[in-house]
Amino acid sequence: MIPKPKFKICRRLGPGVYDKCQTSKFSNASKKLAVGAKRPKALSEYGLGLVEKQKVRFSYGISERQLSNYVKKATVTKGAGTAEKFFEGLESRLDNVIYRMGLANSRRGARQMVSHGHFIVNNHKVTIPSYEVRTGDIVKIREGSKNTRLFDNLAEKLKDYHAPSWLSFDPAKMEGKITAKPTNTETFLDLNAVLEFYSR
Repeated sequence: MIPKPKFKICRRLGPGVYDKCQTSKFSNASKKLAVGAKRPKALSEYGLGLVEKQKVRFSYGISERQLSNYVKKATVTKGAGTAEKFFEGLESRLDNVIYRMGLANSRRGARQMVSHGHFIVNNHKVTIPSYEVRTGDIVKIREGSKNTRLFDNLAEKLKDYHAPSWLSFDPAKMEGKITAKPTNTETFLDLNAVLEFYSR
């Protein structure tokens, strides 16, 4: 069952915002509501940018200030494209990495796991979900957390899961590694539209 607030957000921004909305139940419910509904007005360029900004915020579970900071950091960094840097910043959050490794069913769940101190990065316990990981970092499940229900039958749970190419996780060792910089394969988010929105 999808909570009403999340259902409304998914209806407005698209099912990619939350994992719970990426189901046939959500699609069927949306179709039922769409029958007889008025056709929505075409959004202006500003409106489209605002929608894309909200998609990023809700997808990663971050505040307006945090999103603004990621945009600022991406725009002042020299080198690779701004959109790539923006994506790297979002994906390098520890809570997102835990989610991408398949250790949590959602970013919200991963954020809670990090806050409760279940993970160690390079031999240091980290409880800050926004902690930025870097290439070469080792992320381990804390010794005292390995036998909790959260990580029961980990190898079985991850049997059919495929993590992104820029990171790896070994269920036997209960540790993962950031092997490269995040690469953007996310088609649901238009990061350039978000950057343009903030450049106004």
